[in-house]
Amino acid sequence: MSRMIEMKGKQFGRLTVIRQNGQDPKNADLLWECRCSCGNIVTVDGSRLRGGYVRSCGCLRRELARERYTKNKGFTKNMGNPQNLRNSDGIMVSSIKESQRNTSGVVGVSYDKATERWLARLMYKGRYVLLKSFDTKAEAVEARKQAEKMYWHKTKQDRQTVG
Repeated sequence: MSRMIEMKGKQFGRLTVIRQNGQDPKNADLLWECRCSCGNIVTVDGSRLRGGYVRSCGCLRRELARERYTKNKGFTKNMGNPQNLRNSDGIMVSSIKESQRNTSGVVGVSYDKATERWLARLMYKGRYVLLKSFDTKAEAVEARKQAEKMYWHKTKQDRQTVG
């Protein structure tokens, strides 16, 4: 059994440890009740506190995000207008634009390491119309393209030549 590290009264970022508050059932780490400098009380895993992964109740993240987006002219110009989330065909821009997280190179196609299969997905009018797994990347890409034609009535290539 490991020794408990006493943390009562210690400060981690904006958090001050008040008392030990149980144990995390997943990893058996001690949980600590902390008071944030903004006044909120939160319970945090001790190893996450000591490792610097948690420094506030969430107020720090919100402040940093607010600071970033107020300096972003493109963001503030489009704030409050939900139409800016869709293109001229009414299709969500997030469904069309490849993000930095995309590892397959094709929007709506990804590899699932757990099942070792390729996934193809497409959302239309707020629900998935394609959510299927395939043995090969080529099959998943083809399924995505067919779903785009069926539901969007235009291919990605058609949209690029128009816009």
